[in-house]
Amino acid sequence: MHPRMEELLRFVEEDVGYGDITTGSVLGEDRSACAQVVVKQKGVLAGVAEAKALLEHFALNVRTLKRDGEEVSPGEAVVEVEGSAVSMLMLERVVLNLLMRMSGIATATRRLADVAKRYGVVIAGTRKTTPGFRYFEKRAIAVGGGDPHRFRLDDAVLIKDNHLALVELGEAVRRAKKAGFTRKVEVEVGNAGQALEALKAGADIVMLDNFSVGEAERAISLVRRHYPDAVIELSGGITPDNIESYARLRPDIISTGYITTGAAWLDMSLRLG
Repeated sequence: MHPRMEELLRFVEEDVGYGDITTGSVLGEDRSACAQVVVKQKGVLAGVAEAKALLEHFALNVRTLKRDGEEVSPGEAVVEVEGSAVSMLMLERVVLNLLMRMSGIATATRRLADVAKRYGVVIAGTRKTTPGFRYFEKRAIAVGGGDPHRFRLDDAVLIKDNHLALVELGEAVRRAKKAGFTRKVEVEVGNAGQALEALKAGADIVMLDNFSVGEAERAISLVRRHYPDAVIELSGGITPDNIESYARLRPDIISTGYITTGAAWLDMSLRLG
């Protein structure tokens, strides 16, 4: 069983309500059919595992023709389904939404990751995700070759500008370090001086947030000179249009909300035959 089956079933419940009145009135319960999920755009496939688990939960026979992470082209079938036509039509929109949204994110991630890895840089996501759908969006990032970054507030320490509006930077880092020796402390900074201050206070990672390319270049050079073992993350406004300009500066990580907020869905359809 898929580890997120409960959530997948909630998606179905949201879409079906008290029943598919169209299919129920048009088709008999015993009508069987064959169908394919067909891709209509070039991209990177994600969500096959979720689609398969959901279809099989409703006693449909599923054959996957492509795996998560594979590149696909228009006209390619990625999943074949056999069984109850009523179940297929009931699940059609949820299955397609999962595949299209997750594949769109995987495609956007792969596009940026392919550029970044030429410079030894990791592409990471952010917490800019759809409420209730974060697991699936983060998994799509991983499928596309990126790092999911934080899933939740409880899995990493990241001191941001709003924390620093209330607590002095050095004191914030010292308090965070006392919270537990097993977790690294990351600080979001707005200039090179803040980056050095954070590292001096004991931060493990500095996030250079919304730096221009020139500002980022100077800050990275300064940090590397004084704290060669520090991890440097760049974030803020990074898109396919400027990714190479930032990646060639060779930070350790580039995190970007674009791969979830800017990713277009990869168009697909369910074709019964």
